[in-house]
Amino acid sequence: MNQINPKKLLRSKWTAVNCHNKEKHFIVTEVEFDEEGLVELCIIEPIVTKRARSIDWMVLKDPKQWLHGWK
Repeated sequence: MNQINPKKLLRSKWTAVNCHNKEKHFIVTEVEFDEEGLVELCIIEPIVTKRARSIDWMVLKDPKQWLHGWK
């Protein structure tokens, strides 16, 4: 399981294990927190197409879907 500190999530780099549409390398471009400091919104963007999408940041912990850094 990937260890993630939510406060260091912004601008972190990720590699999708199963890439689609040549979108393999991603960067987290936006993170919003609620009043309690929990992540409310996480926007991830593929480097190639720049199509931003919202994801549940907890899926980044799954090494079957995501690898930390660009591999």
